Amino acid sequence: MHFFFKFGLNLIKMRNSTIILFTLIFVALCSLIVYWLEPDNFESIANSFYFVMTTFSTVGYGDYSPVSLAGKMFAVLMYLLGIGLLGVVIGKIVDAFSIFRRKKEEGKLNYVNENHIIIIGWGKKTESAVTELLESSVDGEVVVIDVLPKSPFDITENRLHYIQGEATEEDTLLKANITKAKSVIVFSDDKIQGYSLQDAKTLSIAITVERVAPNVHTTVEIMVEKNASNFAHVKVDEVILSQNTTSTLAVRSAMYKGVSKIYSQLMSRQHGDDLYKVEVNEKWLTYRDAFQDLLQQGATLIADRDHLDINRRLDEKIPIEAVLYVICDTETYELLSK
Repeated sequence: MHFFFKFGLNLIKMRNSTIILFTLIFVALCSLIVYWLEPDNFESIANSFYFVMTTFSTVGYGDYSPVSLAGKMFAVLMYLLGIGLLGVVIGKIVDAFSIFRRKKEEGKLNYVNENHIIIIGWGKKTESAVTELLESSVDGEVVVIDVLPKSPFDITENRLHYIQGEATEEDTLLKANITKAKSVIVFSDDKIQGYSLQDAKTLSIAITVERVAPNVHTTVEIMVEKNASNFAHVKVDEVILSQNTTSTLAVRSAMYKGVSKIYSQLMSRQHGDDLYKVEVNEKWLTYRDAFQDLLQQGATLIADRDHLDINRRLDEKIPIEAVLYVICDTETYELLSK
């Protein structure tokens, strides 16, 4: 009894790779010995392997069993050692899944996929942005970076991943595979008191992001307009002034009743027609060609990059670097994408 107890403790202490290899060798060896002891009874190595596995798992269908004394004695020995060995292996597999789940929940697993969107900082704005991103793309993935001890969202959502750590540290950004990301969004930290301090932290993060992944498109939110010049030196791609956006929308709504609903439609994929980017068709020579063709398909061409004067440039040739934006519904955009 002491032997089996000591044997079990030694199995538990073994490394996972060692015990799995040991188990495979033990199963193969038992299959060969069983067949060697009773070749006429088991007929093939496959049948002896089947007998060994059903014995180890305590299933024991009885369709194959040893008939000789030597075979039965070996089966008893195999039963005593095999069940414990298989139990330890199964236990380690279960433990491995538990450890994986815990590490994923705590944001300690590296993200390995590519072409994802990274959002730095968790809050109400991040939560809304994540919902918008997931609804805007059927296969896009989002990685959230924050210092929370556990993931703020359900980890069973396969398209949503959490990385724990300070975004000002290079290692944290590399865990999120930032160099292979599609874009990065840095939201202002609402937990910090004072807009200037919030912008200072955002600037620190932006510096690290641009140093580690200078080719990734970066969008940052700032709270104070005069701080925008600081981000010009960092070379972030886009700066969004949070307070200015809100106040401008409020003023427009006061001047033109109902205009906020139009902004909401353009800024969210959840309501009405939306703003989409479309590829330039090779048969379009001028903006007029693109405008009329898109209009017939149910989409309205409104801009090339940040130029909104398409209606005054209809006869101009579309440049090679053009990036066209249209307003249409989801069904029309899907047709245009094809």
